[in-house]
Amino acid sequence: MKQYLDLCRHILNTGEDRGDRTGTGTRSVFGYQMRMDLREGFPLLTTKKVFFRGLAEELLWIISGNTNIRPLAEKNVRIWNDWPYANYKKSSSYQGETMEEFIEKIKADEEFAKKYGNLGPVYGHQWRDFFGKDQLEELVHGLKCDPFSRRHIICAWNPAQIDEMALPPCHAFIQFYVSADKKYLSCQLYQRSADVFLGVPFNIASYALLTHMLAQVCGYEAKEFVHTFGDAHIYMDHISLIEEQLTREPMPLCTLKLNPDIDSIYDFTYDDIHIENYRSHERIVGKVSV
Repeated sequence: MKQYLDLCRHILNTGEDRGDRTGTGTRSVFGYQMRMDLREGFPLLTTKKVFFRGLAEELLWIISGNTNIRPLAEKNVRIWNDWPYANYKKSSSYQGETMEEFIEKIKADEEFAKKYGNLGPVYGHQWRDFFGKDQLEELVHGLKCDPFSRRHIICAWNPAQIDEMALPPCHAFIQFYVSADKKYLSCQLYQRSADVFLGVPFNIASYALLTHMLAQVCGYEAKEFVHTFGDAHIYMDHISLIEEQLTREPMPLCTLKLNPDIDSIYDFTYDDIHIENYRSHERIVGKVSV
């Protein structure tokens, strides 16, 4: 996927080295945009293997409005594990459990999960209950009934609740756009903070998937995903991993197939989502900075 690799090169070549909240340090640029035509293939990165099931399950979890890691943990999706575990280690209940032992407790004990697996009012809460407003429901209604509105928006950035969240929303603002012939649906994401090695490949595929799902249930075809960044950064301990990817030749994009019988955004399950002909280079593992 050339657009992603171009972003990596841009940061490596023009970014500034900065300290950051995690203490890891980053190389960062401010303000960048890339565009992807979803009709040309599904934008799942090929220069390293991406855990598609994980990002799809996370998206379905967000759509459901859930903000506790237990449903993800039960499916062995680890995307959000680091933040609850870091908080648990600071609590008086911590008895030296490893991350793996902590997650097993989350799976096995519902009360433990309620206390230590909750992330606060993160994406699912903001999408489905922004001070009582179901933004996703209103978005679907608007796309169906008022396609040319300029208010097809979901905002996850809620200043009044930021301090209650395990991690403030990185992908903070989404807007959708219906073509003049009412045939196509496009999406633009504004991402305030972007971990280019670990997070961005997931974010690209997740919002491309959301666009396809919304297009199907609202009567359109997915057209374009526009990804706009605020602080786009490569953590210092990921620079060599990015450089390794840049030596790899991108492969053709895969194809997304959705169950055509699904006509509600809330009814999709992972079994309704399929990717075909996904070929990629091998995984590259990097550490999460919390």
